[in-house]
Amino acid sequence: MNIAKVDLNLLVYLDVLLREGSVTKAANQLSITQPAMSNGLKRLRDLFKDPLLVRTSDGMTPTKRALELQPVIRDVLGQLESSIQPEVDFEPESSSRTFRIMTSDYAESTLLLGLIGKLAKLAPNITLDLITPSDVTFHDVEQGKVDMAINRFDELPLSFHQKVIWYDSFSCVIGADYPGAHDFTLARYLAGQHIWVSKTGFGVGVGIDPTEVQKLGWVDAELTKLGKKRDIRVFTRHYHAALQMAKNQKLIATLPSKAAKIFADDPLIKVVPPPFDIPPIALKMAWSALLQHDAGHIWLRRLISEVAENMQLNIQ
Repeated sequence: MNIAKVDLNLLVYLDVLLREGSVTKAANQLSITQPAMSNGLKRLRDLFKDPLLVRTSDGMTPTKRALELQPVIRDVLGQLESSIQPEVDFEPESSSRTFRIMTSDYAESTLLLGLIGKLAKLAPNITLDLITPSDVTFHDVEQGKVDMAINRFDELPLSFHQKVIWYDSFSCVIGADYPGAHDFTLARYLAGQHIWVSKTGFGVGVGIDPTEVQKLGWVDAELTKLGKKRDIRVFTRHYHAALQMAKNQKLIATLPSKAAKIFADDPLIKVVPPPFDIPPIALKMAWSALLQHDAGHIWLRRLISEVAENMQLNIQ
C-alpha cells in the first residue's frame, strides 16, 4: 500500500466509528451525512481488506483487526493534532483552567487532598472538578471530556495512556476498645463482622451479591485461598463512611493503608495489620491520547506524580 494514496480523512472516520460504534452517531460527530459516512466505511473496508465493523445483536461490533488498529490510529491522530496546534506554554500561576478528574473516594481523600494544597500555592486560579466513577464512562475519558481518571482499574482500553501512581498495602481499622485489638489474630478477624468497601472502574455500579466471593475483590479472594470467609454486614463505596462505622459500630474495615491512616491519630480508632497476606493494589491515573501532548495536562500529570512521590517519602 502506498501511503501517499491514502486519504487521511478515512483514519479520522475510522477513529470516530470505533468510538461511537454507529454510522449515524459517527456522522453526527463529524457533521457529515450518513451516506457520506457509509461510503467512508466502505472505502475503509477496501483499504484494510477487512469488514472492520460487523452488525450483530449488540449493534456494530468491531472485528479483531479493527481492535488492533484502534490504539494505533488514536495515537497517530493524537500526535498529528498536537503537531498542528500552535505551541503555547502553560503558565499555571495565571491559568484559570478547570481540570475534570474522575476519582474514587480513596484517591480523593489521600492523593488529591495533597494535590489541592499544592495547587493553592502554584496555581491558585485553577479549579478541580472531581467526579465519581459512577458519573463517567470510558467514552468520556477517551473523548477528552474528562481530563483523567484516578482509581484502581481491573483493565483499561488500549487507547488510554496510564501511569501507576503508587502501590498500597492493606490495613484493618477497628475501634480502640475492640475485643482482642492488641492481639488481632485470624480467628478474631473471622469471628467479627465486617464492612466491605470498594469502587473500581467506570460507570454505574450494581448491587453486590455476598455469595459471589470471586467478585468481592482482593481481601475475600485471599481468604478464599485459605478456605475462609468473612461475615460482611455492610457494603459501601465510601472509605470515610467505612472508617466511621468501624469506629462506632464494632465493625472491622479492611482498607488500603493510606486510607486507613487518615484517622490513625484518632484515639478511638486502632489501625492494625491484617492477620493474613493481601497483595498490594495499584492506584493509576489514565487519560486520553487526545490530551497526551497538551501542555497544561502534562504539567498536571507531573504535579500529581510529585505529590504522590512526596507522600511516599513522608510515609517511609
